[in-house]
Amino acid sequence: MKNILISGASIGGPALALELARYGFSVTIVEKAPALRPGGQAVDFKGEIHMTVLRRMGLLDEIRELQTGGTDQDIIDAQGRTLALLPGEFTGGELEIHRGDLAILLHEHCVAAGVKYVFGDSITSITETASGAHVTFERSAPRTFDLVVGADGIHSNVRRLVFGPESDYVTFLGHYYALAETDTHVGSRGKMYNEPGRMVASGGPKAGSFFVFASPEVDYDRHSTESMKKVLLDAYAGMGWKTPQILDAVRQADTFYLDSISQVRLDHYAKGRVVLIGDAAYGNTLAGFGTGLALVAAYVLAGELATCRGDHRAAFQAYEDGFGDYAKVAHHGHAGRFLAPRTRRGMWARNAIFKYGFLLKMMMKMTDDYATNITLKEYAAPYAAAHERRGGPAGSSRRAR
Repeated sequence: MKNILISGASIGGPALALELARYGFSVTIVEKAPALRPGGQAVDFKGEIHMTVLRRMGLLDEIRELQTGGTDQDIIDAQGRTLALLPGEFTGGELEIHRGDLAILLHEHCVAAGVKYVFGDSITSITETASGAHVTFERSAPRTFDLVVGADGIHSNVRRLVFGPESDYVTFLGHYYALAETDTHVGSRGKMYNEPGRMVASGGPKAGSFFVFASPEVDYDRHSTESMKKVLLDAYAGMGWKTPQILDAVRQADTFYLDSISQVRLDHYAKGRVVLIGDAAYGNTLAGFGTGLALVAAYVLAGELATCRGDHRAAFQAYEDGFGDYAKVAHHGHAGRFLAPRTRRGMWARNAIFKYGFLLKMMMKMTDDYATNITLKEYAAPYAAAHERRGGPAGSSRRAR
């Protein structure tokens, strides 16, 4: 039986673990955080490809029960007057769910399928041997695995250890984004306010407060909430509308996250016995495709490993051949330029897309085309048989919520 280690317990890693476990692989997930990370922005799925993968994974019905429901959001001026309407079907795709809820759902299914989780630990080295990949950890005893998967995000530790330094593969795109769990009342539905190079949204579907801003690259401690908050507070000093009150709430927020909007580009997703999926391999422009791409990648990679009977070289090549072109959708969008244009003219042009219906229809058709630009294989029977036997985890997320 193939013994596989996955680094990263957010979305792509557990989705892959679930698929692999159903095919009979033994899977361990290691996660640096002490527990599942709650909150985060809402994520969405769109188009028949995403729905098919969710259905084949046995997750579609439960995600529908947990969906947020796309909600409209007002784009406003400094006096709170509506300039344009950001429709829910644009921000929320066909099916939207809070990232934390999806992570919990995947965790429940993974545990039911026999996946082992190790929280509060991280990989320190990966050495390929004749018989596998020898892995050392910060806390756990060394072990040898047949394969290692990096599903640990844009700042991937696995990618750094095996492929090389982050600077070789990650390009900063000139914007940052931040999410904060706040309870700031801004009206009956969400509001989004812009000044050149800065956007703040509150009460909308993506998070309690959501920020996108243009900036030169900033040096800060990604593991320090206070350091990240300082970057945001400095960037938004003097901004109008209700931004000062929202920033006061951010200062008190327990859950806060800030990161760059960047782009990852690799010629190959695999090296030896190590392979990358999700943002570690091709994200993160914050353009609304990341979660769907991660789920499709998990489906394809697990299916190829099962089809190739664990021959990782053949499976990794088939994964790159079958998924590589589809993943390029992540390179077509750049949410920073769209959500936080650097000029007032750019803000006006963005708002015009939502004021004039034909422009919005063109943009939504383009995103739909990107989301469906792959032909899915229908992999071997053990996949379908496994999730039909289990029928979802006992005491599933419906009870927990």
